Amino acid sequence: MRIPLQLFAPSGEDVGRSARAHVTCRYKCGDACRQQPGNTSDNPYFRDVLRASASRRAVLRSSAGAAVALGATSLLAACGSQDSDTAGSSSAVDHTAPAGMNFDPVSPNTEDALVIPGGYQQKTVIRWGDPVIPGAPEFDFANQTPEAQAKQFGYNNDFAGLIPVDGVPNHHYLVCNQEYTTEEFMFTGYQPKEPTEQQALISMAAHGITVVEVAATPGTGALTPVVGQRNRRITASTPIHLTGPAAGSEFVRTTADPAGTTVLGTIANCSGGLTPWGTMLSGEENYNNYFGNASAVTDTATKDRLDRYSFADDADYHQWGRFDQRFDLATEPNEANRFGYVVEVDPHDPSSIPVKHSALGRLKHESATIHVVSSGPDTGTVVAYSGDDERFEYIYKFVSSRRMKTGLSSTARTHNLGILDEGTLYVASFTGNEPDAIDGSGKLPPSGSFAGRGEWHPLLTVDADGTARSHVDGMSPAEVAVFTRVAADKAGATKMDRPEDIEPHPRTGKVYCALTNNDKRGTDGKAAADSANPRNENKNGQIIEITDNHTGTDFTWDLLLVCGDPAEADTYYGGFDKAKVSPISCPDNVAFDPHGNLWISTDGNALDSNDGLFAVALDGAHRGETKQFLTVPMGAETCGPIIDRDRVMVCVQHPGELDDHSADNPASHWPDGGTSQPRPAVVAVWRESGSPIGV
Repeated sequence: MRIPLQLFAPSGEDVGRSARAHVTCRYKCGDACRQQPGNTSDNPYFRDVLRASASRRAVLRSSAGAAVALGATSLLAACGSQDSDTAGSSSAVDHTAPAGMNFDPVSPNTEDALVIPGGYQQKTVIRWGDPVIPGAPEFDFANQTPEAQAKQFGYNNDFAGLIPVDGVPNHHYLVCNQEYTTEEFMFTGYQPKEPTEQQALISMAAHGITVVEVAATPGTGALTPVVGQRNRRITASTPIHLTGPAAGSEFVRTTADPAGTTVLGTIANCSGGLTPWGTMLSGEENYNNYFGNASAVTDTATKDRLDRYSFADDADYHQWGRFDQRFDLATEPNEANRFGYVVEVDPHDPSSIPVKHSALGRLKHESATIHVVSSGPDTGTVVAYSGDDERFEYIYKFVSSRRMKTGLSSTARTHNLGILDEGTLYVASFTGNEPDAIDGSGKLPPSGSFAGRGEWHPLLTVDADGTARSHVDGMSPAEVAVFTRVAADKAGATKMDRPEDIEPHPRTGKVYCALTNNDKRGTDGKAAADSANPRNENKNGQIIEITDNHTGTDFTWDLLLVCGDPAEADTYYGGFDKAKVSPISCPDNVAFDPHGNLWISTDGNALDSNDGLFAVALDGAHRGETKQFLTVPMGAETCGPIIDRDRVMVCVQHPGELDDHSADNPASHWPDGGTSQPRPAVVAVWRESGSPIGV
């Protein structure tokens, strides 16, 4: 079935924005695209930074070339193309393509299906409501309960990762974020902003993280869930331990937790990462739109901090505060400060208590991904990268002072579980090589590429004994950990176009960050285009490639892709012939295949096509070549890509989520077909021949 997408809400002010439905924006991010950005700092943009840096000091060139990643690759999981024939829609396989990219590219489309290349098969792994915990009932859309949902797969799966089960061949833990709920598509007869208590409790149970054992089917890429004792659901009510400088501070103490060390639940879990020591990292992102009554807060300092994190009355579409006072800011303003962290989960121990690491800062973490230095005097040093997913926000890294221990012994595991509580948190500023050539149009500088240098500014250091030091004048360590955006403002970080997923390459150590879009760039006095964000009113986004001195404070960078219609002058595909690429728009999540290619999933495709998954070559004559591997159903977002030798996996988030539709009038019937309600799900894709992907 082909149904035209409603690309924009009716208001004329939305023209030029991504194709994400307005209903998605309301429930996922509190309608952030229609709010003013929370970052009102006067941080300089590139031209000013470059001129100032020339008189201050030169930024050193990176020496990171010898550093490569150790351990398991973090395979990650957050706006198309035209229906007419375009570059990249050929039906013939290109046998000169790089290894891993030898497949028939999928054409842009608006089908209510997951469309894959010829010669490939697909199967749903798990859907919203499928049983996870022993005793869970089968899903019944018309008769949901909080108790059942707490034992079933949650809603709107985002990040996904596979972690081997110790001692059980061909079995993995599938770890998956359940980012947000869209109640209008979960319940018939739902009244927006007026949930019943039962509906609110079901929604709370549908959030968080799922750990489910899956078994591989020999000869295929299919995975089958195993409902057993290894599985767990972490919801909006699960006790979680808070560590680092925020723990116990005045900013996180509440009536229910006067010690300020135990948080109930994790919400808005977007992308994430896997660690080489076998755990999952989950980023809490758009948590602001779960809290109500921001305007009732009268303390000036508290209100300013809430504003910096985009808390607003009209952003609260879930209305949990009606039934749980911790989500009512007028009653518990500190509860807001207990979300926005990186959560670590150990799937090997289902009784373990998850941890929120405040040493990595509090922001809208899209993800946290790991690089381990493998050579030189810093061998074993762990570096975690994270993006803050809002317009004009920043890119961060955390360099641990605790070296990783290899092996799966209890001693090594205990040591490694503390790695992210000890080290230094940094925020990035960028300078361009040719700043005067940037005019906001996306036109390439005379050199033919967007490139430059950068610097990491220290914000916070936590020592082995837990003692913390702030590097920001006028802010205590606890303030830096809880109000990290304010600290980054003071440090002079560079405002970016929605930094989403950020991932270090497992071979080269280069770091790739998806900058999804920013339609406010260069408007109404907002920061104008600069070398790393070269277009005003940027609706298609870009991919930045960072060559980092991982344990140091200097780096170089360039733009791999400036996304959008390849026929337009404001796009750039790594120097590759744009007539031979698949159009890509609004990059969200990134991952790598075993051959070293970058894979990108999209969210809100602004080119009149369903979102999809794309492979991009990084080296040689093919650098920048982009090929679409699949598209997700109408209204859906592509999340959580896992690219293995034998399978590709994606999380299909919010299928059928289109304006003027709901559970009473579904636009999609994916994945079950017929007259069924759409259900977010995880899907595996593999070659019919059983051969490796893309070779």
